Amino acid sequence: MQGVSAAAAALLLLTSSAACADPLRAGADAVRERALADSTAYDLVESLSVDVGQRLAGTEAAARARDWGLARLKALGFSNVHAEPFPITAWIRGPEDAEIVAPHPQKLAVIGLGGSVPTPAAGVEGEVALFRTYADLLATPVGSLAGKIAVVTQPMTRTADGSGYVAANPMRRAGPSEAARRGAVAYLVRSLATGESREPHTGALNYQPDAPKIPAAALSVVDAELLDHLAARGAPIRIHLTLNSATAPATAWTIEGEIPGAVHPEEIIQVGGHLDSWDPGTGSIDDGAGLAIAVAAAKLAGAQNPPQRTIRVALFGAEEMDFARPAFAAAHAQEIPKIVLIGESDIGADRAVSVRLPAGSKDAPEIKTLAAALAPLAVFVSPEPSLGSGDDVADLIKAGVPAVAVAQDASRYFDWHHSSEDTLDKIDPAQLRQAVAAWATVVYVAANSDVDFRVLQAATPKSAP
Repeated sequence: MQGVSAAAAALLLLTSSAACADPLRAGADAVRERALADSTAYDLVESLSVDVGQRLAGTEAAARARDWGLARLKALGFSNVHAEPFPITAWIRGPEDAEIVAPHPQKLAVIGLGGSVPTPAAGVEGEVALFRTYADLLATPVGSLAGKIAVVTQPMTRTADGSGYVAANPMRRAGPSEAARRGAVAYLVRSLATGESREPHTGALNYQPDAPKIPAAALSVVDAELLDHLAARGAPIRIHLTLNSATAPATAWTIEGEIPGAVHPEEIIQVGGHLDSWDPGTGSIDDGAGLAIAVAAAKLAGAQNPPQRTIRVALFGAEEMDFARPAFAAAHAQEIPKIVLIGESDIGADRAVSVRLPAGSKDAPEIKTLAAALAPLAVFVSPEPSLGSGDDVADLIKAGVPAVAVAQDASRYFDWHHSSEDTLDKIDPAQLRQAVAAWATVVYVAANSDVDFRVLQAATPKSAP
């Protein structure tokens, strides 16, 4: 045991000596360790969940969230704290109901998809055309579903990186218009979810201009499987569906704050998470946790000494219905040459596993330092370049702003995402602190080094890793 302890001590001494010889490494290590013991992120998401709750864009709750965000950033010491307003079309959910009426009565757990048109006041009823895969629906001829309710029951695959959700997303986003092109009067899709709860999961749809707009909702996983079993019996299934909703012009707000740079204040390291949420739960993991990670990381990265570059944090105001992305890009178009690195945290509260950085940067000395500082967290810097980050920063990334993507373990995330079970109890404080530590380390190195991701990315051929 003494030999092992001596070897460990020698390794620690060697590591400490290397860090002391590199001020950037020493600072990154210090930020990482402070983050692992810091409660800022949990305190933020706890307050947001309890004091504000659900934050559907365009509602009174969204205005309360705006005030909460302004007050919290000011209390944490950020400067230039302000709200950026932008216009949206608010979609407000009303009463919803669905039931099987044949072959025998059975209530169904459904939730309207964001942006869905309502049914007539008396609801809509039709025979079910059930498709076990989305590809089966797409293979159905145009006009073949006249008068029917199209139902897709394809399950979503559980993955650690969220790729199962990406693959399934067209079923919810495009499915209503595809069903309408084929004559359907309504559309139901199995929730994009990996859990086994009877709580359905909502999410936005995207109506296509060349198809009628039909009511659309998500079925709980349990009820989608019930319909599979009923369909196997061979008897026709009829469903009655009632969805109520309303739309109105409204305002949303992105909240921003900064830690000014002491050497290059005009150069910006931009991070953030979205402030709005869906309405069934309290939005604790989507995206209360992501917002809290970004704010805490920014605060910790600039807490000990003023950063060389400006660190800016944004709480995006209307991500779920796709309004924040173009609004943020328009508001910051003139700053595109000044943003050195941009990233969004929007994949829950569980531990970080890897970091992807802009093309051309993997061999930069500062990135070697970053990789060494992240290693104690069991987080590695991927050799693959980042292709994006969160939805709200996507338009700026397309315009050439370099992106950082911090991957987190998403194995549990889609058990609760967009449902009434998106609540505070799902957050593991230890995993949350680890994710903050990863983000804070990245932000610190980017804000306190000379690495210029803009130059490195521009000098890298598009096909190069």
